[in-house]
Amino acid sequence: MTAPAQCLAPDESLVAAARMFSKYDVGSMPVVDGDTLVGVLTDRDIVINAVAKGLDVATATVAEAASDTVVTVDVEDSAEQVAQVLGEHQIRRVPVVENGKVVGVISQADVARDLDNATAGEVVEEISKD
Repeated sequence: MTAPAQCLAPDESLVAAARMFSKYDVGSMPVVDGDTLVGVLTDRDIVINAVAKGLDVATATVAEAASDTVVTVDVEDSAEQVAQVLGEHQIRRVPVVENGKVVGVISQADVARDLDNATAGEVVEEISKD
């Protein structure tokens, strides 16, 4: 798990979000309003939900492009449980919450390090399905 999680605020501009992605070398970040997780923004969201729709990324906000459907795992979940969530939802990263607050992010690479090779391969295959 990468902790603490770098998060975005809903009212930040998409340009500011892209700069954060670049700074931390990530392709997604949780979106929090205060301490409440309200969404996830990915680099793909910026392209599909903003650029392709003609929004001005300098003035459009994270809230306008972010997904408000958020899948999370609990800080106490095992690598196997996290792997199942990643595979079921075909996602590569998932916010980790503790008592409702974002405390980190787990990637498929993080999970793969804790699983045997066969299980890790199954997770990657499930995530990558069309």
